[in-house]
Amino acid sequence: MTSQAPILPAGVTVFERGWLSSNNVLICGEAGCALVDSGYSTHSAQTLALLEAGLDGRPLDLLLNTHLHSDHCGGNAALQQAYPHLQTRIPPGHAAFVQDWNPDALTYTPTGQSCPPFRFDAVLQPGTDIQFGDTLWQVHAAPGHDPHSVILFEPTSRLMISADALWERGFGVIFPELEGLDAFDAVADTLDLIEALAPAMLIPGHGRVFTDLAPSLAFARARLRGFQADPVKHIQHAAKVLLKFKLLETQSQTLESFIDWARGTSYFNLIHQTHFAQTDFAQWADRLILDLVRVGAARREGLMVHNAG
Repeated sequence: MTSQAPILPAGVTVFERGWLSSNNVLICGEAGCALVDSGYSTHSAQTLALLEAGLDGRPLDLLLNTHLHSDHCGGNAALQQAYPHLQTRIPPGHAAFVQDWNPDALTYTPTGQSCPPFRFDAVLQPGTDIQFGDTLWQVHAAPGHDPHSVILFEPTSRLMISADALWERGFGVIFPELEGLDAFDAVADTLDLIEALAPAMLIPGHGRVFTDLAPSLAFARARLRGFQADPVKHIQHAAKVLLKFKLLETQSQTLESFIDWARGTSYFNLIHQTHFAQTDFAQWADRLILDLVRVGAARREGLMVHNAG
C-alpha cells in the first residue's frame, strides 16, 4: 500500500527534480511569490517552464538560495534574466565571492561543475526572520554539508526547507571534510537543531517531501557515525558522488574522457593525493566507476560509461 503524499500548506508548491538539480520550492501569497533554490544550469529551461506553470501569470519577486552549490543555484542567472526585477538573497558566507565572481572559491571549478555568474541583492542572515509568501520564516545556520548553508523554518505550520542538511534517507556529502576540515561535529549539531525545531513536514534538497522525522534522523545519525568511524569511507563516497553527478550531466562519456575529466578536476586530485596516492590515478578512478556500475548507478559498454539508475 503506497502512502499518500503529504499535503503542503496553501501556496506552497514543490518541484521535485531528482539529483542533478535540487528541488525547487515555490511559495506564493498576497505579498508575492518566492522560489527557494534554482537547480543546475543545464536544467534551466526546465526550471523556467516549471516555474511559469506554477506562477500561472504572476511575477516572481524573490529568489532564495539555501546554499551555493551548483545544483541549488545554477539556474539563478537564467531566472534573473527572465525576471529582471527579481530580488535574490544568498547566505552570507560566500557573498564576497559571488560579488567578485570567483568560481574557484565557490567550488565550481574544483568540483568540475558549471554555474553561470549571477548577482545577489541581500543576504539570508541566520538568526533572522524573512517574510515570503504570506508567512514569516526563520533562517537557521545549518553547517556540515556546506559551512554556509541555511535551512528555513515556518513555525506556524512547522514546515521546514531542510536543503541538503537532512533528506528522508541521509544528507549531502560533507564537503569541508574533503579539504581536511573537521565538519562531522557540525553535521551532528545541525541534526540536533532540526530535532529541536521539530518540523511536522520537511522539504529536502533532493527526494520527496516527508513527515516522519524520527526515522530520518536515526538513519542520518547512523550514517554519520559510520563516517566518523571510518573517514576514508566518506571520502570514497564523496568521490563517487562527484563522478555520478558528472554522469547525470553528460549522460554518456568514453571511459578515457571520463577519467581525464576527473584527473583535471582538483577535488579528485586532492582526494587521490591525500588518501590514495599509493594507487595509480587511472586505476583508482576506474575502481570508483566500477563501484557505480556494481550498485546500478552507471553502465559500462565497451569503452563507454553511461548514466543509469
